[in-house]
Amino acid sequence: MNPEIVLSTTPNPEVAVKLAEGIVRERLAACVNIVPQVRSIYFWEGEIQRDEECLLIIKSRSERRDALFAYLAEHHPYDVPEVIALPISAGSASYLRFIESNTLE
Repeated sequence: MNPEIVLSTTPNPEVAVKLAEGIVRERLAACVNIVPQVRSIYFWEGEIQRDEECLLIIKSRSERRDALFAYLAEHHPYDVPEVIALPISAGSASYLRFIESNTLE
């Protein structure tokens, strides 16, 4: 198993909860943390944008990445959602087993 964290921002808490519940229900991740308020500053459509967003911290594994990315592409309201995967280089054995057992296809 290759555990990883996927990050994605959402426009509001309601969208964050809906996406998180769907991701866990589909067993694309073992757990999703919702950070309720982050300030995002980014370049979009020729201008600097400033938005208040929610951040999803999605605990999954690389074997589920394609399905997770497809789920987010289909259900996320943004035209270009942030979807970034980072490897988990180490973790407690029991938590890594939790991720693996809850992301089985």
